[in-house]
Parts: sequence; C-alpha cells; structure tokens
Amino acid sequence: MVRLTARFWVDAYLARLRALDIPAYVVSHGDDTAGSVLVKLNTLNGQAQVFQRSYNMLEDTRHWAVLEDGEEADIDAAITRQRGFDPDIWVIEVEDRQGRHLLDTSGLT
Repeated sequence: MVRLTARFWVDAYLARLRALDIPAYVVSHGDDTAGSVLVKLNTLNGQAQVFQRSYNMLEDTRHWAVLEDGEEADIDAAITRQRGFDPDIWVIEVEDRQGRHLLDTSGLT
C-alpha cells in the first residue's frame, strides 16, 4: 500500500474541513514527508481532545484514537510533551462547537 506524505494528508484534511466551514489551523508544521499528525479538537468551551493515528497490527488497519480528553490547558500540555518527543510532528487545531473533526469519515484513516 502506498502511503501519502504527511503534507498531502494535511492539505487534503484541511480542504475537507473548509468545505464544511469548519475552522482549522496548522499550529505546528511537521516534516512534509514522514511527520506524524496530531489533531486537536477545540470545542470552544474550555474543553478539548487530541487525536493520534493508531495502527492495529492484528487487523492491519489504521484509526484515529483519542490521546487526551479534558481541559484545553491540559490538552495543550500533552501536545507540548508530544512535540518534545517528536519535533517532526504536525499539530492541526480544529475549532468546532459541535465537536466535528471528520476523522471518523472514510478516507481519513
């Protein structure tokens, strides 16, 4: 299976969000080719979630899993820790009061 570059995936994801008028921003630009991606969902009420892509070796599938869930300040601290481990990581922030992130739609795993 051919893997998309991180930059290509991020650009496509942002385009999907824009098509539905869901604001999203690149907070941290990672490695264009192989950087991993974190997606922060900010519901604009002091709460947030951060998602990371996970791989299930037994089923040979990828999915988005919640890395942290809670107060936005705690989520930002978790993202800062992750960036300390991996300086090539992308961070995308999605702002949506309804909690839409589109990571559970087909084509984004």
